[in-house]
Amino acid sequence: MKRNDYIHWDEYFMGVADLSSKRSKDDTSQVGACIVNQRNHIVGIGYNGFPIGCSDDVLSWKREGEFLDTKYAYVVHAEANAILNSSTDLLGSRIYVTLFPCNECAKLIIQSGIKEVIYLEDKYPDLDMTKASKKLFDLAKVQYKKLDKYDLRISYERVK
Repeated sequence: MKRNDYIHWDEYFMGVADLSSKRSKDDTSQVGACIVNQRNHIVGIGYNGFPIGCSDDVLSWKREGEFLDTKYAYVVHAEANAILNSSTDLLGSRIYVTLFPCNECAKLIIQSGIKEVIYLEDKYPDLDMTKASKKLFDLAKVQYKKLDKYDLRISYERVK
């Protein structure tokens, strides 16, 4: 007899995105992304961090202050990293993200051919950048939905 308590695809791929977020060195916002093609194969993974070769000991993780003294001038978002790390054409694929995409990432998602966004949290629904993302997704016919079933209590233990 087969088990019935296995996790569904959405929960599985969101788990991969969530685990990826644990690689981020940002102390206030860890975001992960996982791109999946139409055959349920993972084709890209990313998390928010500085570009390759840019030391996180030199650049700032601060949220406030002069623009050049904050992380916002330098961080590559999880969605962008997942797209850049992809191993194939993304046309018709879907992306799982732990945080609803900003407008800049929405543009990249649309341009890459991703057709569905599944997200865990929408922490900033009233910000203009989030409203712009939703407007762009609607115009480009990219579907987006919140994953309500995912259980954040899943723990990841390090192998010693």
